[in-house]
Amino acid sequence: MATIRPAASDSAKSFLRRVGATIGLLILLGIVASACSTRVDAAHVGIRVKLAGSNRGVDDIPQVTGWVFYNPLTEQIIQFPISVQNVVWTKDPHEGSPRDESITFASLEGANINCDIGLAFQIEPKQAPHIYLKFQKNDLMVLAAGYVRNAVREAFSIEASQLPVQEIYGSGKGKLVASVQKRLQDQLGKDGFVIDQITINQLRLPENIAASINRSLEATQQAVQAENRVRQVKAEAEQAITQARGQAEAARERARGEADARLITAKAEARANLILRVSTSPVVLQYRALERWNGKLPVMNGGGALPLLTFDVSKIAPLTPDEEKLLKEMLAEDAEKSKDDKPGDSGGSENKPDEKKSPAPTPPTTPPQ
Repeated sequence: MATIRPAASDSAKSFLRRVGATIGLLILLGIVASACSTRVDAAHVGIRVKLAGSNRGVDDIPQVTGWVFYNPLTEQIIQFPISVQNVVWTKDPHEGSPRDESITFASLEGANINCDIGLAFQIEPKQAPHIYLKFQKNDLMVLAAGYVRNAVREAFSIEASQLPVQEIYGSGKGKLVASVQKRLQDQLGKDGFVIDQITINQLRLPENIAASINRSLEATQQAVQAENRVRQVKAEAEQAITQARGQAEAARERARGEADARLITAKAEARANLILRVSTSPVVLQYRALERWNGKLPVMNGGGALPLLTFDVSKIAPLTPDEEKLLKEMLAEDAEKSKDDKPGDSGGSENKPDEKKSPAPTPPTTPPQ
């Protein structure tokens, strides 16, 4: 009896062969794709280098960050960092390199100055192919240890030779750093280096020069202190002079016030005396005598009449011309004061032209009998 096999087995084998071929092709394509592409990391640029053909060399256009496809048989992608790089050249073996990488330069006087330098720089992305083509290196730390360090040392030597050591050690340090940074930017900027910051972390001077500068600074400080003391003494002296002038002025004002008071008192007494002489009469004198009598009679009066005081006013001397003049002046002054003391009287004479002023009374030349 004959056995008949189904035709489906041949079709299944054919399908499996096609699937296997497809998978193998995909694997081959994946291997080829991975070999023909690379990923440029962040803070880097890709530099395409052509290894064969008439255009061999470095492509002038850098590749951006991300996946880049290339022919590994004829091309190569170099990753070049463009982030900020920090480097320190110091004498301290625990910072930076274990070797002494400090920089020494000379001042205007020829004094050797040793210092620790800090530098922060980065690469202009468009200039990355040029830098790689010139130095054939993509490690910026290697470039900083060689080319950049030599440029920094030369810039310090040129700029420091124009400044005295005391200025470099003092207020001129900032000026030196600024001039060095400008020189480095002009020199290294042509190659695509961007100098972000340069600092002098520590300055070291020879002992004799440092001691001399310290003595000079101490003398300067003492001079400033002496000048401040002179200013203080001068200010205190001016204050004392001003105070003495004030006291003298106050004494003069007190003396002037006392003199005016005495003068006013004397004028008042003189006026009273003149008025008393003018107004003296026998009746007034007897009235004053009676006013002061205590009412007691004398014990012995000789049996006569009651004694009373009598005065002969004719014996009183008349007023002199000077006394008459002084009396007139005082009466005129009293009249003027009484006129000024009247409220609302200012300008009254001008508003009343018909009003007649009564003349001041003329004192008698001789006392009344």
